[in-house]
Amino acid sequence: MTELVAGLTLSQGGLGGQLCGLVALGGFCIAGFANKNDDRLLVLLISANVAFALMFAFFQSWTAAALTVLVILRIALARRYQGNGLIMAAMLVVNLLVAWATWTSATDVFPPLTAAVLGTVGMFMLRGGIPPLRIVLGGLAALAWMLNNLVIGSVGGTLAEGMVLVTNVITIIRLYRLQKQYPGLDLQAPRSGEERG
Repeated sequence: MTELVAGLTLSQGGLGGQLCGLVALGGFCIAGFANKNDDRLLVLLISANVAFALMFAFFQSWTAAALTVLVILRIALARRYQGNGLIMAAMLVVNLLVAWATWTSATDVFPPLTAAVLGTVGMFMLRGGIPPLRIVLGGLAALAWMLNNLVIGSVGGTLAEGMVLVTNVITIIRLYRLQKQYPGLDLQAPRSGEERG
């Protein structure tokens, strides 16, 4: 761990990347987890991803930056077109094309593309279940982003994704306990403004 901290670059790009990662962590991720309003949460989530995209750009991690911009588009599309396999497939193809066009090494592609694919499938297609596969995929996507942040040396990005990962694990444990305590409980409640059907 000390080698990781000692190896952090504080060049102008490195300093800008660290600041963007910390802004994403403190200004948007922590505020997002404390928020209960869906619309405000969406704004915070999009804002965090803008900060992450800037962070990746400062670190010259172009594949991660481009895929993070696509995450912003995916959030909006998945919210409006939940369960639409055609739009999900189109997003997956665009993710692959962007990764192909921007990669320079294996570490440019593996963690960010893995995170993008898991996040896309989770946001578009999966709901409910114990443990909810959507949350599991979100946790795995967070782990992939965390690995990417470790590779590029982003402290704020690593902490933010670590927080997402821990939150997902805690949520899975809580939902599992609820299901055991109340076997007939339906944990797949509709979102606000959405009907079950």
